[in-house]
Amino acid sequence: MLYLPNAAIDVIKIFGLGTLSFVLAFWLTPLLTRFLYRHQLWRKTVRTQAIDGKDLTFFQKFHSKGETHTPRFGGLLIWIIPLFLAVFFYLLYKADTGIWWLQKLNFLNRGQTWLPFFALLSASLVGLVDDILQVKGKGKYIAGGLSLKQRIILMGLVGAVGAWWFFAKLGWSTLHVPGLGDLEIGIWYLPLFILVMMATYSGGVIDGLDGLAGGAFAAIFGAFAGIALFVGQVNLAAFCAVILGALLAFLWFNIPPARFYMGETGMMGLTAALTVVAFLTDSVLVLPIIGFLLVIESGSVILQLLSKKFRHKKLFLAAPIHHHFEAKNWPPYQVTMRFWIIGVVAALIGMAIRLLG
Repeated sequence: MLYLPNAAIDVIKIFGLGTLSFVLAFWLTPLLTRFLYRHQLWRKTVRTQAIDGKDLTFFQKFHSKGETHTPRFGGLLIWIIPLFLAVFFYLLYKADTGIWWLQKLNFLNRGQTWLPFFALLSASLVGLVDDILQVKGKGKYIAGGLSLKQRIILMGLVGAVGAWWFFAKLGWSTLHVPGLGDLEIGIWYLPLFILVMMATYSGGVIDGLDGLAGGAFAAIFGAFAGIALFVGQVNLAAFCAVILGALLAFLWFNIPPARFYMGETGMMGLTAALTVVAFLTDSVLVLPIIGFLLVIESGSVILQLLSKKFRHKKLFLAAPIHHHFEAKNWPPYQVTMRFWIIGVVAALIGMAIRLLG
């Protein structure tokens, strides 16, 4: 009988589940895209205004056709595939088949993956409603969908539930400072969790070029899979790995020219799950480094709005910042691939800093 140390089994489990997630999502994607195109599940009208009411000049120039001819809902892969794998291997585990390696693949447990799955599914369902409203042209937001206020409130509620669970149920009240140790923050843990949830969600504006968001989040979840493994949270590492596998399959079909877009059902779920993973791994302080692309994307929007309000002129040609480079005549694939490189390097730096502690 072949003997494998526990560490090797854990690594095989994580890589195996990630690969299985990719293969399953890759196999199902053509079926999904045929369904989406058959029912024309894309926006029927083009966005013409930004959130401040100004015209989207550069956006209309580069993206008007894709907005109305490329379906949304690609993000379904990112939460349905991990959920299916989690339930499937949990049922096999409960069935007690006697096949030890098959039972070892279960990664659904209360201590590590219930909370990430709650955040992923609850936020994804909110995003799904938003995507449905957008393709139907209903709702109060520009070109349809939930209003910005509604999205913020709903994501805030998801964050509030997560914050309460961490603080009241799990008794978490410290913030890990890499290289120094844990900092007690007490009741401030609650607003911090909600703030991080909202800030991470604001980084969702990165979903604006073919392949950009998929590659960015692949690097981020890959880094957190490594962190979770090194701190002994194997099931959480497996959760990140199955997200990564589904993201890579999504990315295969989302690179230019994109077959579909992620939509809010993917973006809201990813950002909510990412927040929970960052707190579970005690990596909140390195999240802005690992997710550096999300920071500069949301930061560029905030700076643009402030500049227009107080200086009465734009700071960037267009915001988020990837549209600024587009407006400077960078080809979209060039923007995407250079951002991917930045994202991978930032993820590696953030992971290294976290492991100092």
